Amino acid sequence: MAMYEKPNVYFFTSESVTEGHPDKLCDIISDSILDEILTRDAKARVACETFASSGLLVIGGEITTTAQIDTKKIVRKAIQNIGYDRAEFGFDYRKCAIADVINVQSSDIAQGVDTGGAGDQGLMIGFACKETPELMPLPIMLAHKLALRLTEVRKKNILKYLGPDGKTQITVEYVDWKPKRVDTVVLSTQHTDQILDKTGKQITEKSKKEIFAEIIKPVLDKYIDKNTKIFINPTGKFVIGGPEGDTGLTGRKIIVDTYGGMAAHGGGAFSGKDSTKVDRSACYMARHIAKNIVMADIAQKCTIQLAYAIGVAEPVSVMVDTHHSGAVPGYVLEPIVRKIFPLTPKTISDYLQLRKPIFSKTAAYGHFGRNEFIWEQTSKVSELKKILKI
Repeated sequence: MAMYEKPNVYFFTSESVTEGHPDKLCDIISDSILDEILTRDAKARVACETFASSGLLVIGGEITTTAQIDTKKIVRKAIQNIGYDRAEFGFDYRKCAIADVINVQSSDIAQGVDTGGAGDQGLMIGFACKETPELMPLPIMLAHKLALRLTEVRKKNILKYLGPDGKTQITVEYVDWKPKRVDTVVLSTQHTDQILDKTGKQITEKSKKEIFAEIIKPVLDKYIDKNTKIFINPTGKFVIGGPEGDTGLTGRKIIVDTYGGMAAHGGGAFSGKDSTKVDRSACYMARHIAKNIVMADIAQKCTIQLAYAIGVAEPVSVMVDTHHSGAVPGYVLEPIVRKIFPLTPKTISDYLQLRKPIFSKTAAYGHFGRNEFIWEQTSKVSELKKILKI
């Protein structure tokens, strides 16, 4: 077979959403309830789910705690902070109905967790690569930064017509496995009807130029070129948003929360869960391990998989995949990972300080690639290098 002479070119797309997206609103509410409980009871067991629809929020799940909290007050405050405080955005923190149907954790599950075991079975994935300073894939990092900028411009009243709901999407062109440029940008933002044109079906060209200048250009200027395709509110208008426009549900944005589709995913969601739930805590640890391996120059790219059995403390398997990007194969790294990183639910929780009320900050704009979180620290780099003599 003849060898291909052309460079390997492909396109990869990731998306993000703002905190006013109905699914993210639910994530934030669930994590806000978790945080409020942890401030009063660090040993609480929390699995909180939120469902949002037109004018209604349902809070459910299993919570075992000594804490007394005002669930409805927490929910309304979270919605207010997001920005649903006017009727024109279709959802108002003062007027929405809230149903609380929370139960306690199953005693069958609790008997395994009480002894230090995992709160569920499952597989958890961590990933890191050298595409960005954050050791994250470029498409998802740019999508998050664009969504964060959209929220910043709204909350600072730079563009007064923006609403809380919004989505971003970035397509990056890769050449020989390295990101080269941004090929396509999609930005959809909720807005008031003041920027509609005479037809009432499209936002004005003036508003599109303002959105480009204030939101897209500051984030993407060095990545876009004359051939970059840019779509701003491609349906024409986006007045009806949030839970009024679509239902929301906790845990429905798991790819947004992690690596934008660039890495595998175990399937478990994060928000509303305390650290006995390895869906969350073990994913944070897997990211921590992968990032330390890449930061130590052991590999250009690394995927970690951890797997657990319900009620069992130690992982049933640990996998390290360096994607043929380093001199040290995964099977050499696996026993080292087991030796120097804590991998039981309790030791993970203690090491990453996951009994503190930090989770509402994680709920929007990604759980990874943000140095404010302990799992993003690279504290094991020197130890890895010493063991491997590099």
